[in-house]
Formats: sequence, structure tokens, C-alpha cells
Amino acid sequence: MSARDVHGVEPPWGDAFSVIGKPHRKVDGLAKATGQALYADDLTLPGMLHAKTLRSPHAHARIVSVDTSRAEALEGVHGVITGADLPTPYGVIPWTPDEHALAVDRVRFVGDEVAAVAAVDEDTALAALELIDVTYEPLHAFLDPHEAAERGEPAIHPARKKGNVSKHVELEFGDVEAALADADVVVEGDYFFHGTTHAPIEPHCALARYSADGLLTVWSSTQITHYVHRTLSAVLGLPAPRIRVVQPCLGGAFGGKSDPFSFELCAAKLAMLTGRPVKMLWTREEVFYAHRGRHPMHMHYRTGADASGRLRGVDARILIDGGAYSSFGLVTTYYSGQLLTGPYDFPSYRFDSTRVFTNKPPCGPKRGHGSVQPRFAFEVQLDELAERVGLDGIEIRRVNFQGSDTATVNGQRITSNGFAECLDAVERASGWKDRHGKLPLGRGLGVAGSMYITGTNYPVYPNEMPQAGIQLKVDRSGLVTCFTGGNDIGQGSNSVVAYLVAEELGMDHRDVRVVAADTDLCPVDLGAYSSRVTFMVGNAAIDAARKLRGAIVGAVAGEWAVPAERVRMVGGAVLDLGDPERALTTAEAFQLAEARLDTLGSTGSYNTPPLGGDYRGGSIGASPAYSFTAHVVEAEVDVETGRITVSDAWIAHDCGRALNPMLVAGQMEGSAYMGMAEALLEHHEVNRFGLHAGPSLLDYRIPTSVDTPELHALIVESLDPEGPYGAKEAGEGPLHPAIPAISNAVFDAVGIRLRHLPFTPAKVLAALAERAPSAAGSGS
Repeated sequence: MSARDVHGVEPPWGDAFSVIGKPHRKVDGLAKATGQALYADDLTLPGMLHAKTLRSPHAHARIVSVDTSRAEALEGVHGVITGADLPTPYGVIPWTPDEHALAVDRVRFVGDEVAAVAAVDEDTALAALELIDVTYEPLHAFLDPHEAAERGEPAIHPARKKGNVSKHVELEFGDVEAALADADVVVEGDYFFHGTTHAPIEPHCALARYSADGLLTVWSSTQITHYVHRTLSAVLGLPAPRIRVVQPCLGGAFGGKSDPFSFELCAAKLAMLTGRPVKMLWTREEVFYAHRGRHPMHMHYRTGADASGRLRGVDARILIDGGAYSSFGLVTTYYSGQLLTGPYDFPSYRFDSTRVFTNKPPCGPKRGHGSVQPRFAFEVQLDELAERVGLDGIEIRRVNFQGSDTATVNGQRITSNGFAECLDAVERASGWKDRHGKLPLGRGLGVAGSMYITGTNYPVYPNEMPQAGIQLKVDRSGLVTCFTGGNDIGQGSNSVVAYLVAEELGMDHRDVRVVAADTDLCPVDLGAYSSRVTFMVGNAAIDAARKLRGAIVGAVAGEWAVPAERVRMVGGAVLDLGDPERALTTAEAFQLAEARLDTLGSTGSYNTPPLGGDYRGGSIGASPAYSFTAHVVEAEVDVETGRITVSDAWIAHDCGRALNPMLVAGQMEGSAYMGMAEALLEHHEVNRFGLHAGPSLLDYRIPTSVDTPELHALIVESLDPEGPYGAKEAGEGPLHPAIPAISNAVFDAVGIRLRHLPFTPAKVLAALAERAPSAAGSGS
């Protein structure tokens, strides 16, 4: 592939990179490793107060009255607020503003925010919460999504016209019923994905300061700085130019910090009321109740194929448990169907997805948002289909591979597609041909594949402005500072900006500094979600760097009286390709260009081309590029205890070009780890009283190093024509196949199909017991 890309420019050095493709350290790696990095809770300001939140003990209730007088009278308390102080509703999706910073007329889940207190220390604030008197009128609580869908009263959100239905999407592409009727084989079944949460190391935290000149500054552990800025303006009634939002270092997010939250709004309001800085740090238990994790989904699939294994039609019916508020739920409902149509060719496809409100913590986006659950169901069903037509799991996926430079049945544009190479890679590395179906009883191999977006062409609020912007500042010393609104949440996006700019300007990447996620200093970026940062911010960085390079090269060429094509920036120098004796250091070239041109700098941006099908919702799930993944896992099933142990996972991921192979491999391994944790251990369980079963990292089980299998990252590079140097995403796509691959490995090991998550020992033993009579009857 030519190095020519979305910018229409071909670098003079082609594909011979000096920075890109090398395993560099993250730009913030040493600061984090040595403890020098500052996170939100590390920040302190003179006179700072501490804030705490009063939460509802009821899953569903009307608020009859709130009396804060005793709390206000407590010594050391400087401010108390309730829903009446923040009456404006909000939501990250502008069409569904159904949240309040503090409940106004009713509470909708155990843990819903009711009041907040700012005091001289946390103990005083907690004591004040005990003095707030709230009278509730309990209402029927909907804890089962089926009941919520069927019974609309009492409505969780009375203003809505559709009862407890949050969003319903039904789309059909082709005649599915006819396709299934003509199919030689049809597999039908029910699948369930339980709820899981993000469990980042860092809890949610914000520090707010309202200065004497009326400027509000909020430091927040968020992954969507720009949307927090917009929400603060709307809810507090402050003009946007009077608000600054800064994201410090972030200790993990995985989607759990991609909503504006009550703690940011409450800290800001209390700072405005008291005139003093206010910090609000949520406890681990509060983070569990704030949630926004993976939606539970009840899924019914029918899939038909001809005798050769070629898919004919896919029919999905999905019921989604959304919890108490909308969050990203509108998008989730579409994603649950729209993102399934690759890497396989679907001649016909229908999905009917319904998201309902329940009186549980609100669900939202978790790594692989919206499509992990359907991918689990479909990839297990695809294996069942393979068994019926006499193909192994890898062959049926090869038979249905859709290829590159094509379009899906629902109108998504596929550019590069390395899925076939991913299948080849895991087949070789795992020894699939020699070992699948041939291991001793209790051991098996399973395969699964997936597709995921690389950014979305659909901004959360529609507009024609760039989705990502970059500004570059040049210093005479030879330093370049990059200003990006992108949110680095640990994935290394700030590092990627430095690598790309250094590559374009022929510099050492350590001479490129990155300032990020500060709404006063940086251009707008929409945040770290939908795997958009590397692709969109990366393209913006290249755009800005090429403009700057053009100016510098032009100035040097003018000084040397040579054509610009003879001047090259590389290795920290500017060279005359026609005269090896003539060269400048980068710093000298910057100084020369500044003297000839003016103060040096440049801007760059990225926006997606028009994408998606020509129908309502056709742009949701449309992406400028898609990544592709294949997994093979090896699992062992103890038939006496029911315990599943995964020993090895081979993860092949088409990331376009690996800008930093070390970071890409880390994302691939982390994704697979998270998927396996969801399959075997994690469960965000809410009981019949609306209480979380175990809101702590002691009770919520995540794998330790002892539980983690050997993870083998196999990078596949397909070089996307529109990605930055061909790059695509690597942080979310590799999660999807992990869960169904385990289920398929269990079938290979002991002959049972696990369709309901999590895969607990009890479920394994029950499936083995159910299978035993039929196995005995068949003589096997």
C-alpha cells in the first residue's frame, strides 16, 4: 500500500519510518511509575472543602420532603444543596436529558443522589448527611426488565410517553423470513449476558474552584472533558467561556467515566455557593452504584445457512436492561444490532432491540460498548451452525468472510479487513488443526471472531465542526508542543500524538510535548469513546504537522535556494538531499523559519466523511474504519467441580498499522483479559431489594495474576487507507471474541453449550447433568 492517506499527501520517505512502528515508552510512563503523576484526588487547594453525597435507600420512591436545616447548623458545614438547587435536567445524549445532579421529585435506584454537603473535612460532611431528613413515599420497583417492558405503571420516568421503554429499534435488511425458510439448516436459541461494571483502580473524583472573577474551574477524572464542559454550562446556567474543565491523569475508565456525573455538578455548585474550592471523591461503593457498566441483555437468535455453511439470514430479538437512566442507551440500542454485520457476509438480517428502564443502577458504555453481548450470542450460535453442517469453527468463519472494500448488509462501508489473516494467525499459533477436537476429555479449543468501530461519524450532538483538533506550538529551542483535547485514559493516546508529530517533523519524540484535555488551552475533542482517539486525533495531528513541515521546509528551501523537494526533516536535522554537506539542526531550522515567516505554529483537524445507510439510525455504528479480531482459547473443565480454567488465549487483531506495537499488544491483552473476566468471574448483581450484591473489590470478583491465562498477542496489519499511517483501533475490538471463544472451547472440552453468563461452576455442573441422560441414551 502507498503511504498516501486521507490527507491526500504521500510522505517523501514512503513507508520508511523512524518513530512509527517502534516500541517506545509512553510519554507519561515514568511519571506514573515513579508516583510523580497527579490524579484528581492528589490535587489540593488552599481552603478546600470536602463534599459528600446523601443517597437513596429506596429503589423507587417519591420524595415528599427534604429538610436540611440540622445539617446546615452543624459546625464545620459550609454548604448544603438539594435537587431544588440544580433543577435543570441533563444527559450525555441531548435527546434524553432525564438525569438531575440531585433528585428533584423521585429517586429511581438504591444509591440515587438526593443531597450534597460541603464541610471542612470528610467526617464532618458525613456527619451532616446523617442530619438531613428525607421523607419518601415508596413506589413499586421494577427489577426485572421483562416486567418493566410489559407493565408501564408506575412509570419510572412519568414524562415519557412509552411507559418504561427507553428505546425501541427494529430494522430489517432483506427478507429474513424467506431466507430462513430456504435455509438448509436453522439454529435457534436464547442467550443471556449478565451485567458487569468497569472496576477502574481510580474512583470518580472532582475538584472545583470558583474564582473571584467568576471563572469556574473543574478538575475531573473524566474521559469526556468537552461534554462535561457543556453540561456544567447547561445545568449551572454559566456561560461556557466562564468554565474550564481539566482532566488530570486518569487511573482507568473503560467507558465508566464517559458520562457527565453528579459529583462534578455538585462540587461545582458547592464551590459557587461557598466561595471555596470543593473536592468530591466517591467511595468504591459509590462507584459501583453510579455504574454505567455493561447492559444485561436477553437475546433470542435464529440463524440459517445452506449446506455449505454460507449464512442465509440472521434474526435477533433483544431485551436490554438499561437501569434507571438513559445515559448512552439510545446508542446502545442501535449498537446491539448495527455492529454485528461483520466480519461475515449477511445476505439478510433483522434485529428488534428494546431497552427498558429498571430501578437499578444506570447502565452505559463499557469497553466494546453495545456489541459485546450480541457478539457472544451470535458467535456461539455460529459454532452450533458449524457443527450442524460439518465444518469446524475456523472454516465456517472463512466461508462467510465478507472481504475488504465492500459494504455490509446494513450499509456500513468496509475499507481494510484483515480478518482472514487473523484466522490464519490464531490457527497456526494455537495448533488448531492438530488439536481441535482431539484433546483429552475436559480440555478444548474454541474460536470466535468480531468487528468493531474505529471512531464514529456520529457526534453526540450533531454539528458540522471537526471531531478532533490539534494545535502545534514551535519553540526556538527545538521543542514542539502539541495541544489536543483528546482524553488519555491510560491507553496512550497522548503518546500517539507525540509519535505522529515527531515522525512528520523528523524529530526525536522526546522533543515533542503534549498538553491535553484542558478546555482553556486545547482545541475541542469529543472524548475517549468508541475507539475514536488514535484514528481521529491521529489524523488531526498529521494534518497539523504536515502544514508545519511545509512551512519549515519552504523557509529552509528559500534560504538555500533549492527546490522544497530537496529538503528533508529527519533524525533531528534538516538536510539538503542534493548536498550532503549542507544541514541544519531542527532548532536552527525552526529559528530560520521563524525569522522568515513569523511566530511558528499550525492547526489540524479531522472529521469523518458522510457514512452510513440511508435510513433512520443508519449513521449510528457507521465508522470510517473497522477493526477485526479472532481468538482461539484453550480451556479446561473440571467435570467434578464445574470450574473452567483458561490456560492460553491467542489474540489476533487487525489494527491497521501498529503505531507502537508494544502499546497495541498491551491493549489486545488487556481487552482479552477483561472479556475473560466477564465470562468467568464478574457480575454486577442487584438483588430483589435493589441492593448491589457486593459493591467492593473484595466481593466483585476480577481475575488476579493467578487467574490470568497466557495471553498471546498476534498483531495483524491491514493498513487502512484513511487511518493515520494506516492505523485503526486496538483498545476495544479485541475484547469481543474472548467470551464466545470460551463457550466454544467448553463445548469442545465436554460437549455442553453455555449460553447464559457468567459461566459459573454451578451452571457447568447443571449443563453436564442435563446432558448426561441423553449421552447415556446415545451410547456415548
